[in-house]
Amino acid sequence: MKLVVFLFTLCFTSAATFRICSFNIQSFGEAKCAKPEVMNVIVKVVSRCDIMLLMEIKCNTGKVIKTLMEKLNSQPETKDEFSFIISNRLGRKTYKEQYAFIYRKQLVAVKDIYQYLDHQDGDADAFSREPFVVWFQTYKRDFVIIPQHTTPEAAVREIDELYDVYLDVKQKWKTENFIFMGDFNAACRYVSKKKWKNIRLRTNQEFAWLIEDNIDTTVKSSTKCAYDRIVLHGTKLINSVVPGSATAFDFMTAYGLTEAQALEISDHYPVEFQMTEMRKMKV
Repeated sequence: MKLVVFLFTLCFTSAATFRICSFNIQSFGEAKCAKPEVMNVIVKVVSRCDIMLLMEIKCNTGKVIKTLMEKLNSQPETKDEFSFIISNRLGRKTYKEQYAFIYRKQLVAVKDIYQYLDHQDGDADAFSREPFVVWFQTYKRDFVIIPQHTTPEAAVREIDELYDVYLDVKQKWKTENFIFMGDFNAACRYVSKKKWKNIRLRTNQEFAWLIEDNIDTTVKSSTKCAYDRIVLHGTKLINSVVPGSATAFDFMTAYGLTEAQALEISDHYPVEFQMTEMRKMKV
């Protein structure tokens, strides 16, 4: 893929915040896409964010992401045009998913992409769905996002292996700013307290875990698990985080839904954080 040239041609800057989100949208295929009431909520959730990672896209035709983008960009209140980049279908055997990043193209550009190849000697095929790594550029900074949707029973191994992805990408692109995010299944019975010592991304103090262990990222009232996480690396990036902005977005409460209605959207809440940013403003 050719590098996208990011031209900032407007006239002066203004302080602002920039919201980055991650959402396991749970089996996002044509059946869910065909429900107007579901799509309306998904559009609201996605349009809150300047970059949104979507996981569990299950469509082999590309129709669902196309439909979502059309709805996003046809909103009367939309000021910025949304664009997207999507991975190939990833997974072992017949079960496949895709990662997608949706972003405001006036505020951020894609510098490069990299589909991580899980072929390390003696440690091949660690990931069920290998990270689709994207290098983003805003007006103020660049950063790499490494997404991951783990297999629950292999969560400890897959989260730990993200450290190897970090080393690989750092060598490839010579950058320090990293965001790891996704449905890590990093809680409850999949990652118990005693297992954290086996996860380098957690034991290495250079990494900041924004979504803490006590944050419930699940919709069901019967569960309370911090499955979905955001982890940062890079001093300047970490220092740019708006205090108190890292959270799970409870769309059930925000949009007045019942639990049953919310579960039609997903069994996960999106997780998010905001960072300070300088934006070019028109005169």
